[in-house]
Amino acid sequence: MSQVREAVPRAPSVEAGFAENRLLSTFPDELRHLLDGKARLIELETGATVLRRGVNVDSSIFPFGPAMISLVVEMEDGRSVEVASIGREGAVGGIVSCGNIPAFSRAEVMVPGPAIRIPMAVVEEAKSLSGHLRNLFCRYADYLLAQIMQTVACNSFHSIESRAARWLLTAQDRAGSRLALTQESLARLLGVQRTTVNAVARELQDEGLITTRRGIIEVHDREGLEQRSCECYDRVEKFFGSMVGPKGTGSSA
Repeated sequence: MSQVREAVPRAPSVEAGFAENRLLSTFPDELRHLLDGKARLIELETGATVLRRGVNVDSSIFPFGPAMISLVVEMEDGRSVEVASIGREGAVGGIVSCGNIPAFSRAEVMVPGPAIRIPMAVVEEAKSLSGHLRNLFCRYADYLLAQIMQTVACNSFHSIESRAARWLLTAQDRAGSRLALTQESLARLLGVQRTTVNAVARELQDEGLITTRRGIIEVHDREGLEQRSCECYDRVEKFFGSMVGPKGTGSSA
């Protein structure tokens, strides 16, 4: 049974998605009018797979609210690791591609919440008519590639404590201080054993930075987490501002 369902009536509106998602919020009025009636509100549930490796991408998904999606690379021996995460600052599916080409990695919902889904045919038509959208997707693709490259370096050189702190800071930016996330899920994202993440979580909790309970991680001391994190968090965040910024044209615009 699918874990991606149409949002219930009390869920946030499409208008809220266009206001909160940092890519959609840059769309000029003429682009918004082009998408009228074609952008659908969905609710992303924890563990849902929204892209599968080797399966054609049929829509672009723009998370907002607390929703977070992880791009995960799986190995033949069953191990997996997160290479990028996407929240209300971005989108998954069809960003750098032309048409319904197969996805390279799996995209899995880590933190539940709402999203806007736009069919790929609609996205491609909008790209052909809107210079803003073409430029925006190119800029966001550069940011996403930078995030992936920084993650590779971080996974290679930095301690699990620094990587965990970095991930929690990024998650707090998108989803707030109370994260609906299990330690088991965090361990899979970081590509380590659950016992390793349990030990790190206890250490951060003993320092008063976070608290954990079943299925919930809550951040209490952001400044302390920033001191624990490596430079990768700040470097990626600044690059997003340089490439996309509040208007979709970079911070210098």
